[in-house]
Amino acid sequence: MITSSSNREDVADSFEPYSRGALDGIKVIDLTRVLAGPYCTMILGDLGADVIKIEAPGGSDETRGWGPPNIGGESAYYLCTNRNKRALTLDLKNLKARDILRELLKDADVVINNFKTGTMEKWGLGYETMAELNPRLIYVSISGFGQTGPYKHVPGYDYIVQAMGGMMSITGSEETGPMKVGVAIADVATGLYAAIGILAALRERDHSGMGQMIDLALFDSQISLLVNVASNYLVSGQIPKRYGNQHPNIVPYQTFAASDMEMVVAVGNDQQFRRLCVLLGKEEWSRDPKFATNSARLVHREEICELLQEEFKKRPASEWLVRLTDVGVPNAPIYNLAQLFEDPQVQARKMKVEISHPTAGKVSMVGSPLKLSRTPVSIRRHPPLVGEHTKEILLAHGFTEEQIDEWFQDKII
Repeated sequence: MITSSSNREDVADSFEPYSRGALDGIKVIDLTRVLAGPYCTMILGDLGADVIKIEAPGGSDETRGWGPPNIGGESAYYLCTNRNKRALTLDLKNLKARDILRELLKDADVVINNFKTGTMEKWGLGYETMAELNPRLIYVSISGFGQTGPYKHVPGYDYIVQAMGGMMSITGSEETGPMKVGVAIADVATGLYAAIGILAALRERDHSGMGQMIDLALFDSQISLLVNVASNYLVSGQIPKRYGNQHPNIVPYQTFAASDMEMVVAVGNDQQFRRLCVLLGKEEWSRDPKFATNSARLVHREEICELLQEEFKKRPASEWLVRLTDVGVPNAPIYNLAQLFEDPQVQARKMKVEISHPTAGKVSMVGSPLKLSRTPVSIRRHPPLVGEHTKEILLAHGFTEEQIDEWFQDKII
């Protein structure tokens, strides 16, 4: 376990020069693990917040062991959501460790946890108690089903929530049956909503001087992601079908097989459809009442898509992509990740970055999509090793070397 201060100086050559971030001066105590919470706190850290990641001694974020792939003893999964954080270890099952946490919370701006509902209250760390300690504290709880309702004590996992939250019922095709999304989309959405809620609460605190509690559920976040599909059901009462790579409201808006591989064609309006028909030498389709409008094409989806497929299979995808672009019809290749990260747009937007890590060496990571003109995001710290900054953090909060050494011996930290 590393307990000395950060070795940022040893690897600083790989980090961007730091300019004041939008959240500079904001202190975040991160009690979360796995994905939703760490993703949220990474965003806050990218924006300049001082994020202190707290785990049990030895490490309690399960993703540290979710490999391969691993590099330098760290899993790729853990690395993806934990940069720009300092790491401290506390055994919160121990009364003294909880006292130490209370000291850290006295001047914190945000505390975020994803323990099971009721755990923080059992430890004497519930919102009401912490608000008395620090009235300005923004207290965030992430759980599977929220702090209220009949399922509040049910553990929540992304896969479970995708199933119950309607996402799997509309993902895949009639042939495949229900399918989950390829990433833990409920976790990611909850992390994003957590960051939004925290930013809103910080803004409101500027006026009131008071913190508040934010109750986030993976289940709620997943439901919100149904957007237009949920609206279609709520308006019509019709259970939506699984359309696979097609769109429930727009035609043609799907994959088509060219002579060599599949590609995406996304015709968003009738003008684009007319241009597509001209390109194909089938201008009469755009005048046919069955196809002239999107609403008509929805009714005759199978017929028009079969006709289009016959045309697209006559040429390779590379040729179609150029020709479709030339006439203003939206299209795209279907990249694998190797192709994605070689794309010049990805490079221009710095969506692949490289940092140095004390055990893993050079590590490639996904960059931040947030592009702020005056207070840009920055990567200042590598994803920390277990307890890497424990001593540094505790000394800065007024604890002595003797106390810290004793706590290490007693395995409190």
